[in-house]
Amino acid sequence: MMSVIERLKTVRHTLNVSQKIFAKSIFISTSYYACLESGHRKIKDTILDSISKIYNVKKEWLLTGNGEMFDTEPPDVKLEELTDIFKRLNGHFQGYILDQVRHLEKIQIKELKGKNYTPNRQR
Repeated sequence: MMSVIERLKTVRHTLNVSQKIFAKSIFISTSYYACLESGHRKIKDTILDSISKIYNVKKEWLLTGNGEMFDTEPPDVKLEELTDIFKRLNGHFQGYILDQVRHLEKIQIKELKGKNYTPNRQR
């Protein structure tokens, strides 16, 4: 059976985020978070509460491993970070970013042709 520390790592890996990003999102330092994952610091209840609220992780699962990991679908952390940064940019830079993303999408489609790839278009 997994420990709380192992479940903490599992959440972070499932979300596919670095320790730095995960720590920042729950309002602690990267070094403090690293100490949590390595077992050098005790995981406080307030930290578990933050993870539960921010990432929709069931606190019961974090504590015991019982039940499902997430209350709902896990958030797309990278998309949320991108959205936050995008909102802070002025219109000129937002347009530039959109142009670059469209260009990258075209490159990806070309690379994946012939591999039974169907682009997910929702516009």
